[in-house]
Amino acid sequence: MTTGAPTPTYPARPRRSRLRTFLPLGIAAWLVLEIWLLTVVADAVGGLTVFLLLLAGLVLGSVVIKRAGRRAFQSLNEALQRGGTPTSGGGNGLMMLGGLLIMLPGLISDAAGLVLLIPPVQKALSRHAERTFERKLREATPGSLGDAFQQARMHRPDGKVVQGEVIRDEPGDTPQEPRPPLTR
Repeated sequence: MTTGAPTPTYPARPRRSRLRTFLPLGIAAWLVLEIWLLTVVADAVGGLTVFLLLLAGLVLGSVVIKRAGRRAFQSLNEALQRGGTPTSGGGNGLMMLGGLLIMLPGLISDAAGLVLLIPPVQKALSRHAERTFERKLREATPGSLGDAFQQARMHRPDGKVVQGEVIRDEPGDTPQEPRPPLTR
């Protein structure tokens, strides 16, 4: 039975990016592969050895992250004493990422974290990331991201909404009476 009312037309949903589609699948596949590899290694060398290996990864990863953070803090401190800004991170971010990957339980993440600790790999990845970032900035439409931040700052500077009314005084208008000062 039809009522004669027009059927509502919903706007077309925007397409999901490939990253949003395949990232959860990739993470799930990585987790399954990590668990499978841990069970295979545990069958071959024993569960206690795998446990000690994972514990050693946790300790090594935390040492690497602490060292990278200390080095980043030192470079920041030296740059501020010179009166400038820190130049490059010197691979500290990649070193922290490597430490985090080593801390995660799993042998594949440990191997990836150890590869990130190699200085030539850090240099190559940082150069690639810098070139990619600069290219993306050049390709971006003017006013996209910066404009969004500016609008958010204008509309909600501190998250509060102030109710009020705008009254414009025209040059020919005479004030009716003095208004009390605005207070909090």
